[in-house]
Amino acid sequence: MKTRLLTAVLAGLALTASFTHPALAERPPTGQPAAQAATPEWRPSEPLLWTGCGDHGGECATLKVPIDWKRPNGPTLNLAIGRLSALNPAKRLGVLVVHPGGPGASGIDPFILDDAIPESDPVRQYFDLVTLDPRGVGRSTQAVCSADLVDRTPVTYPADEAEYRSLLRFNASLSRDCRRQTGPLFDHVDTTSAARDVDAIRVALGERRISFFAISYGTMVGQQYAELFPGNIRAMAIDSNMDHSITSAWQYLKTTTEDFESSFLDFAKWCGETATCALHGKKVTDVWDELHAKAAAGDLKSPFDGSPIPAEDLRGGLFIYMYDPSGWFDAAQWLRALTRGAPPAPPFTVKTEVVGNPYPAIWCSDWKWDVTSFSQLDRYRRRLETIAPHTKLSPFWSDVTSCLNWQGPVSNPQHRLAIGDTPPILVATARHDVGTPAAWNQSVARQIPRSALLEYEGVGHGQFRNSACAHDAIVDYLIELKVPQPGTRCAPEYPTEPSAATKSAESPPLTRTGRPVHAGRPYGTRRP
Repeated sequence: MKTRLLTAVLAGLALTASFTHPALAERPPTGQPAAQAATPEWRPSEPLLWTGCGDHGGECATLKVPIDWKRPNGPTLNLAIGRLSALNPAKRLGVLVVHPGGPGASGIDPFILDDAIPESDPVRQYFDLVTLDPRGVGRSTQAVCSADLVDRTPVTYPADEAEYRSLLRFNASLSRDCRRQTGPLFDHVDTTSAARDVDAIRVALGERRISFFAISYGTMVGQQYAELFPGNIRAMAIDSNMDHSITSAWQYLKTTTEDFESSFLDFAKWCGETATCALHGKKVTDVWDELHAKAAAGDLKSPFDGSPIPAEDLRGGLFIYMYDPSGWFDAAQWLRALTRGAPPAPPFTVKTEVVGNPYPAIWCSDWKWDVTSFSQLDRYRRRLETIAPHTKLSPFWSDVTSCLNWQGPVSNPQHRLAIGDTPPILVATARHDVGTPAAWNQSVARQIPRSALLEYEGVGHGQFRNSACAHDAIVDYLIELKVPQPGTRCAPEYPTEPSAATKSAESPPLTRTGRPVHAGRPYGTRRP
């Protein structure tokens, strides 16, 4: 039910951009130490062998890297990497590593095979665009679990002590099964290892320094790369940031829920001001509250088959629409259709990327939570409903509950960043972001010396694609090393008319169980 409902409500837009920039010579950062190796003892065992892949001039290769970076000469895995060469070799500024989000999303699929950053984007002129399927994902030895067990994952917030205890037992069983099915790599899919893999790619490519760009969970890879290898960075733009310093489950749940509520309120305001919104003239918060109350009572029925729509599924559908305001006309049509008990018109034609099951293995390698009882968790839920009276609770509650009693190692526990002598790092955020709340981004910027914070004043996840203003600032920084002035802000860019174009099938990746992840749709850029 959950996956079907979320599939029905997701609709993204295929977006492209066309900008021009002057030819520029690279200005290396001053005072930087010599390039540091991924580990002093490690060098590639063989040169990269590139072969053509996809329909956009891509090349793919595999790089053998250690399963355990503490044993650089031990067993290896084949890391799948892809490359699109700079379109103007005379202006080439080096390699731009674009890291995927998730955790659990492929980089090769959107960036190499699907050309998510199109040829019209200026970065394609100046950089070899390099990406990968991170360890444990896709072509890089996927973390796997028994499908029948994964499909029994609890998909509702534990309602009582019995459900809480059942959740703990399930998490223990799933983690043991995933370790058996995946093998030794299961214990080494953490973000620190992923950051070391990025530097292994740099070494294999023969680059002294790299530029780095990521949205969402890939920002954590960038942050830790900057901790480990500050001298190997030419430029780093991290957009919609995870904050790995959060150790409090309450703080995590509070910030994600606050931005869900504030995003919805901006959507409601936009609809009230937009004559072509399907709910224009109605009080959108009242429409939502009535639907949510019906769902909570078991009285909201699916327009497709008449089955009940749980409140958590309803919130999950709204949550996904808050990633990208370009889908807000669809969101309003969906809510109106639910009030009438009819399928949305026109029907959505979407395909949802399912990221398999690397998510809990990677996530629970990186996060450990201070939850010790059902009463504690239930107290959080009740407090959150007062903070967010409309949206109640972010679907990212499962980021906390999925790791309780997880039996895998927490090999990269939360910590405050310790970043030394890097060039200025650009941190981009939205004022309201359900995927990575503004509070997280502001915290990350405070933890990085010489960081520059760029704020998009609207709603959305991934400002590179949600804001032409933010996109241009990020591109200028990556190409020209031009850091935005302190206090630089980009005004909201919300749609004013429904798009006449056919909706794209692009949408935020979901886990196999229908949970949203920290990724958003592919990175395709905005039209000016």
